[in-house]
Amino acid sequence: MDTEKVVDYIVSWLKKYAHQANVSGFVVGVSGGIDSAVTSALCAKTGLSVLCLEMPIHQAENQVSRAKEHIAHLKNHFSNVQAVTVNLTDTFEHFKMAVPTTGSSSDTVNLSLANTRARLRMTALYYFAGLHGYLVAGTGNKVEDFGVGFFTKYGDGGVDLSPIADLLKSEVYKIAQILTIPESIMNAKPTDGLFGDSRSDEDQLGASYDELEWAMEQAELGKTSNDFNGRDKVVFDIYTQRNSANKHKMKAIPVCIIPESLK
Repeated sequence: MDTEKVVDYIVSWLKKYAHQANVSGFVVGVSGGIDSAVTSALCAKTGLSVLCLEMPIHQAENQVSRAKEHIAHLKNHFSNVQAVTVNLTDTFEHFKMAVPTTGSSSDTVNLSLANTRARLRMTALYYFAGLHGYLVAGTGNKVEDFGVGFFTKYGDGGVDLSPIADLLKSEVYKIAQILTIPESIMNAKPTDGLFGDSRSDEDQLGASYDELEWAMEQAELGKTSNDFNGRDKVVFDIYTQRNSANKHKMKAIPVCIIPESLK
């Protein structure tokens, strides 16, 4: 990958899309992770207004500190970057008190609440986008968005445009290097931070992003589970199971088309 040319291409694409949409900037949720750091930096390079939104919900201190470090780094290099912190912890707790949590397994409840966190953040992003007339820039990469569907529908998947969704995680890291993303973010284990504990993306998925990239490539080549043994087979099966189960996230909403003869 010609990393510098890819950066220039994405920045140009962002500027063109914003111009065509007649908007003057972007809102980006900054989590302290590599994807949101790269996305916000790319948006900043457009010269258009960028609002970085911190939205902690029982967030680990190291995630908060990384987000703050990145925002400070951006503001030191780009005069078009502003930041707002909206602590959604109390909002989340009030939601939990307003809904029943009995009758389902604790794992099911915890997963539903984790997705609720992502959807509360989406609501905040669109609130500020509406205030300023900005676009919400998504932070999902290719493996997450089109491989294993590792995102929340109408949460972090609820965006106006996705500047890095055609980049593999390894490619996001390469871009991060030339964008001088802080080392603390480069070295941190990827995590969605939705469960209020230390679990990483790899803990949840059962495979690393490098492994999932490999499996995604093999699936695109037409390989099947029977072609592999050992760890390769385990990873490939993880990928294909996630890909199949999460197809509903990757496709347009199904519409019931009424036959003309019935109208």
